[in-house]
Amino acid sequence: MGRLDGKVALITGAKSGMGLSGVKLFLKEGAKVVATDIVTDKLNEEVNKLKQTYPNVIGAKLDVSNADDWKAVVDLAVKKFGTVNVLVNNAGIHIPNGILETKEDDWDKVMNINAKGVWLGMKQVIPVMQQAGGGSIINNSSVSALIGGFADAHSVAYSASKGAVTSMTRHAAQWFAKDNIRVNSVHPGPIYTDLAKDAGISSQEAMGKLHVGRINLPPYAGEADDVGYGFVYLASDESKFTTGTELVIDGGWVTNSTI
Repeated sequence: MGRLDGKVALITGAKSGMGLSGVKLFLKEGAKVVATDIVTDKLNEEVNKLKQTYPNVIGAKLDVSNADDWKAVVDLAVKKFGTVNVLVNNAGIHIPNGILETKEDDWDKVMNINAKGVWLGMKQVIPVMQQAGGGSIINNSSVSALIGGFADAHSVAYSASKGAVTSMTRHAAQWFAKDNIRVNSVHPGPIYTDLAKDAGISSQEAMGKLHVGRINLPPYAGEADDVGYGFVYLASDESKFTTGTELVIDGGWVTNSTI
């Protein structure tokens, strides 16, 4: 018996990294999954491979900053699987510019995907969860919402967007607890994903070397499954009395007095 048997999950940013890890682990634990991403070629490639073992997975294009896309994807999930029990708002981008260097268009792009996308997802899914008698919303934030400096990799927009995600999580947790809807945020530290590759970091080991002295646990950088298992816990009934919390998965960074 899987930890997520009988649950229907919708996961954004699912073509790679933490989102894809969530898709794979959710399927392994018995969930039905709607995997979404704006980059459909890579998404469909991954979904088609997974379908060979797990027939209860479908892929769908989703621009998380677009309300119409959200409605179409949630309607698809309900039509295919009957409801949505779990929403993982994972999609996000990073543009490494500080306050003085950031352009207005860059600010808007990051905020639209990282923050507005989370709001639109919750807005569309919560009524479905209310009808179903409850659910779990997992918003992927960042340690940059909790600490400054190196944690936001010099991106003011990223830091601001993840702070917004954390605040929205607390807001939703308070207002929808009466509907048995749990809302929690996850705060990864340095996790080696395609986002790190795009920034020119060649491996998990290389990423870890950048964080020696900041992170307590070797290899000083995590992998996607470290966060994926956090998603599983918050999606499962094991966390049925947990809402409005911040699950930090960072190797001890935010507790390290040397940061």
